[in-house]
Amino acid sequence: MDLSTVTDLVPTVDPGEWREGDAWLAGGTVLFSYGSQTLRRLLDLTSAGWPALTVTDDGLEIAATCTVAELWAFEESRQAVPVRERWSALDLVRPCCDSFVASFKIWNTSTVGGNVCTSLPAGPMISLTAALDGVAEVWGPGGTRRTQPVAELVTGELRNTLAPGELLRAIRVPDHALRSRTAFRRLSLSNLGRSGVLLIGRVDPPDAGGGFVLTVTASTRRPVQLRFLADASPTAADLAAALDAAIPPDLYHDDIHGLPEWRRDMTYRLGEEIRSELLTGLLDGTTSDGGLR
Repeated sequence: MDLSTVTDLVPTVDPGEWREGDAWLAGGTVLFSYGSQTLRRLLDLTSAGWPALTVTDDGLEIAATCTVAELWAFEESRQAVPVRERWSALDLVRPCCDSFVASFKIWNTSTVGGNVCTSLPAGPMISLTAALDGVAEVWGPGGTRRTQPVAELVTGELRNTLAPGELLRAIRVPDHALRSRTAFRRLSLSNLGRSGVLLIGRVDPPDAGGGFVLTVTASTRRPVQLRFLADASPTAADLAAALDAAIPPDLYHDDIHGLPEWRRDMTYRLGEEIRSELLTGLLDGTTSDGGLR
């Protein structure tokens, strides 16, 4: 739709130029879909020239302007060749991209940063980056810089910790999380519907502590993470008790894509499926291939 109140398009990545009535523009798929009667200027990031994805010694840097299509293609890129076998958690990327349930036109426009900053419960880039301990780099007016885990940046439906004028520059996913074993579960009320429940579990490599992490998204208004030490792997009862303690009834999302009661029941069900897939072999003394530990 047209943004009839907008009078200027300003190419800039400087938060110091932000003023009331501005909005940062990356892909714009949500901005142009929902519109606004308060916007006066769009601060255009599309010409920033930030590399979409960068492999570093510490992990993977995802630019806020990286599109869903670019993220989807990463594992087949030349950059990924040296790390593809080592970073087993890259297997999560395409299921999370698929969770957009969107056309190629959206994939080639919508950005990782935009999805996180929109902060919808079903935002699949929130699910992916939160589950892998992604840390957001945020730029602010006056040259300020801060970092914050994505799991803490998103605080509720359409709510986050970004202050007026602040800009999400990138999300950095650490190497240890990318080397973890993972499991993915998603449910929707229809085959092509928005995610009603999306859970991701991971077991970190031994040199990173070997702990079990379960991240709950879509069913809750904000990401919820449960962490268990390697020597305290949860039983089914332990996991259910931890979910009880971490997610009060009013934190479950309620909209046309699923009632809170259904989201809660499916969260427990999928959480147990993930726990069983990733931990049963560890708990009964066997490895995932059936061999003895």
